[in-house]
Amino acid sequence: MRFRSAGVALAAMAALITLPLGHGRAVAAEAPLSQGKTATASSEENYGTTAADAVDGDTGTRWSSATTDDQWLQVDLGATASVTRVVLDWEAAYAKDYKVQISKDAVNWTDLKSVTGSDGGNDTLDVSGQGRYVRMLGVHRATQWGYSLWEFQVYGSTDTAQPSCGTANAAQGRPATASSTENAGTPASAAFDGNTGTRWSSQASDPQWVQVDLGSVQDLCKVDLNWETAYGKNFQIQTSTDGQNWSTLKSVTGATGGTASYDVSGSGRYVRVYGTARGTGYGYSLWEVAVHTGTTGTPPVQGGGDLGPNVIVVDPSTPNLQQKFDDVFAQQESAQFGSGRYQFLLKPGTYNNINAQIGFYTSISGLGLNPDDTQINGDVTVDAGWFNGNATQNFWRSAENLAIKPSNGDDRWAVAQAAPFRRIHVEGGLNLAPNGYGWASGGYIADSKIDGTVGPYSQQQWYTRDSSVGGWTNGVWNMTFSGVQGAPATNFDSGPYTTLDNTPVSREKPFLYLDGSTYKVFVPSKRTNARGVSWPNTPGTSLPLDQFYVVKPGATAATINAALAQGLNLLFTPGVYHLDQTINVTRANTVVLGLGLATLVPDNGVDAMHVSDVDGVKLAGLLIDAGSVNSDTLLRIGDPGASADHSANPTTVQDVFFRIGGAGPGLATNSLVVNSDDTIIDHTWIWRADHG
Repeated sequence: MRFRSAGVALAAMAALITLPLGHGRAVAAEAPLSQGKTATASSEENYGTTAADAVDGDTGTRWSSATTDDQWLQVDLGATASVTRVVLDWEAAYAKDYKVQISKDAVNWTDLKSVTGSDGGNDTLDVSGQGRYVRMLGVHRATQWGYSLWEFQVYGSTDTAQPSCGTANAAQGRPATASSTENAGTPASAAFDGNTGTRWSSQASDPQWVQVDLGSVQDLCKVDLNWETAYGKNFQIQTSTDGQNWSTLKSVTGATGGTASYDVSGSGRYVRVYGTARGTGYGYSLWEVAVHTGTTGTPPVQGGGDLGPNVIVVDPSTPNLQQKFDDVFAQQESAQFGSGRYQFLLKPGTYNNINAQIGFYTSISGLGLNPDDTQINGDVTVDAGWFNGNATQNFWRSAENLAIKPSNGDDRWAVAQAAPFRRIHVEGGLNLAPNGYGWASGGYIADSKIDGTVGPYSQQQWYTRDSSVGGWTNGVWNMTFSGVQGAPATNFDSGPYTTLDNTPVSREKPFLYLDGSTYKVFVPSKRTNARGVSWPNTPGTSLPLDQFYVVKPGATAATINAALAQGLNLLFTPGVYHLDQTINVTRANTVVLGLGLATLVPDNGVDAMHVSDVDGVKLAGLLIDAGSVNSDTLLRIGDPGASADHSANPTTVQDVFFRIGGAGPGLATNSLVVNSDDTIIDHTWIWRADHG
């Protein structure tokens, strides 16, 4: 399959924004380090009060937040700095209590100053700390409004320290593997145990290698080799971020064994010695390999960690569980253009008497490896009471990886577009229409089993893939099925049904799950001629969370790209992410997974994301929302002119949605351009039409 352009230029929606009267442009002898730098925030009141307005040097523009206490504004200074002073110029909506914090990575924060009982106006704070990111973290508002800053100014000096090479051996005691071993007494681990009386040795053939996993991507500056008498004459010292794709740091020819040190320059998680010619008739044998790492002003991006403030993890014993669902729904029921984003994650177990009503930008998922691991004796509900029984605007929500035993026999999932229902076992029927049978305009089911009958009723159109249904009652316009057991026969010459027995090529969406107490991401394998659900025993691969950069609100595009360059995958937690540069996915098999309708907004006309013409990239669970300055393309898959064959391992785009206009004025020439052959597009919504 090959698409050259999917998406058209859409006119921007007009927005009336009332701007405050300013009090002049700030003039100072010492320019703040923060001025003109990239700023992000937990929320923005509207498109006229952005985070960037607090660091533009203009006291006539301002940032303002949503009207809750836990809000923040942060600035990326661009490099590590020694911070000595922070100035906050508050608008009338000020913070009574707040903290000023600093971080090297925008993940781990240290308090520079805690302020209580502020009376607003201008706060000048003397501080002392080092970091690249500085933020104001609101604790309590002083008014009923949010937080609002005319200017947020950070003063100090940039850190010009030069990198140095450490003396510690970063490889000692780390996991090691090899192409072969001579015998059980010469394992790969013996070359990294710090003991010069033990050794690794290989079989007597070329080539051979031994490698070590440092645990994270690190800056590499020197490698020491201590050869046994069976040495390598010609070899390479190589590095990799993923253990599959290797770069050569040093190529050595004519070596004579013994002990040697090699200065190198590069970064990687894995280091290996790759022998191409032996110096003796035996194999290769190393007493010790030592790897030294450098220190720089910017530490490597770390994988793993917590899931951020907008992921709500529960189990059957969670107190007031129904209230948690109700509180989020009360906020999100009609918040079609709001900034709230939420993900409910349910640990395996049985949940009784629950009705999880799912509003805008809210997702609910089980954390089991299979849907039946997480049992809800109750309901997961989407209805249209907020819009007088009209479900045609019930977008932007999802349910996944659960078993539901409906309280009255039928679950209700009355949605429009961009609201997938994946990997669900409904132990009863499924009603796709709102209460009162008002209009509803289409949705999507995949990899799901509905024991009872699916009733579209007033639902106009639907696509169901690789699933099982106990029956299907009717259709209005178009009801399409592929690989669905129990689907009605095709009658499109006179009726609404189009049915394919199998889905020729498909792949199920990656998902987060718990392996014991450890988070992992399961990546299902490609399916051919699929029919019915993939579970249990879904073929695929489990990836530990430490192979993912867990992207949280406030993360910058620069950090996201640095994580990708290190070989990390991406897990976007719920939030709205403003991008001042294009996210570039260049490594084969990279997984980019969003939770809770994580939203990417390209600023200043950049494209949101480019994916290189490589095998097996998985993009899933994202909303790309056009910014106010025209982007050429919101998402590009493959470079122009790409022609490589990816049929064995295609890129997949799943539950990736596009919006041009709506929450604010939006402009883009193309929403989606696909240049890579064999790309699987599995559920998207690009055309907004007359909805909303």
